[in-house]
Amino acid sequence: MSSENSQRTEPGAQEDRAQKEELNKKIKEQKIVVDELSNLKKNRRVYTLQPNSNIFFLADKGETLSTCKEDLDNMRKEYRDI
Repeated sequence: MSSENSQRTEPGAQEDRAQKEELNKKIKEQKIVVDELSNLKKNRRVYTLQPNSNIFFLADKGETLSTCKEDLDNMRKEYRDI
């Protein structure tokens, strides 16, 4: 019986594990983005990709950095909740 119970819970556990791994990958990518933005010189330009298009627009470095940090914090909270 215990083997039947473990088989029933495995698909859900595997989905959670896969979701956690995917989120962990996104967190690592976001950390790199934050580090890169933090290390830019003052006179460097930052461009952001507009949603639903393939066009980049000039953006404020400080605003972009704070947005990326907020996204990273949200991802970390979501990771802890899983």
